Amino acid sequence: MALFPSLLAPYAPYDRFTPYEEPSGQHLLGTNDIGNDIFSELVYGAKISLTVGFAAALVSTLIGTILGLCSGYFRGIVDELLMGFTDIVLIIPKIPLIIVLGAYLQPSIWILVPVLGFLSWESTARVTRSKTLQLRETGYVKSARCMGFSSRHIMFSDILPNLYHVLLPKFMLATASAMISEASLSFLGLSDVSMKSWGTMLSFAFSRGGFIRDMWWWYLPPGICITLCVISIALIGFGLETKKEEYAAGGEDAV
Repeated sequence: MALFPSLLAPYAPYDRFTPYEEPSGQHLLGTNDIGNDIFSELVYGAKISLTVGFAAALVSTLIGTILGLCSGYFRGIVDELLMGFTDIVLIIPKIPLIIVLGAYLQPSIWILVPVLGFLSWESTARVTRSKTLQLRETGYVKSARCMGFSSRHIMFSDILPNLYHVLLPKFMLATASAMISEASLSFLGLSDVSMKSWGTMLSFAFSRGGFIRDMWWWYLPPGICITLCVISIALIGFGLETKKEEYAAGGEDAV
């Protein structure tokens, strides 16, 4: 639905019809206050919500992976500085900061994505550091150092490929968290209103008479979509974490 919305949506999200229509054969979920087809908005909104979620998670995972790798591999003063910086970012109240930034910066998903990504990498960095410290002492890494391979080569060719079972769960959970944050900010009116996301739909339903008129077909579908999508992504993340634990247990048994 997010990749090919035009195949499922009966209309373009900005086409206008009679406002405040109830669900019918022509408009499955009725129309909103300016006559846009709500079902078409719902379909096209999936692309924006998921794009923000996955893009912000990608940014946070990349930052956390790089910092965690450097911290765990080099140790010493580098480890202390990077983990100290991580602790500082960890205690920053994220939602209030994002609200302030959203209020003062021009609302746009291209602002929202890096902000969400830069404020949600701490747990990924800590987990990556912990696993890197373990892998650093393995025989094949010590052999690579003895053979004269560079630290960069060892980190990205020998250690990083063995972190995927740690990074995938973190990536999925970061995606779910970013989607919730995007929906919250959109509901508060701090996102780009020209980009129709599920959170923006909820915001418009609340501010333009959807709740007062009891137009459940306007506010319930995007809320249900956000809930089910976040739960699904979180369950994938939890499932991957279970696989990670089984992988670790298998490695210990093998040792």
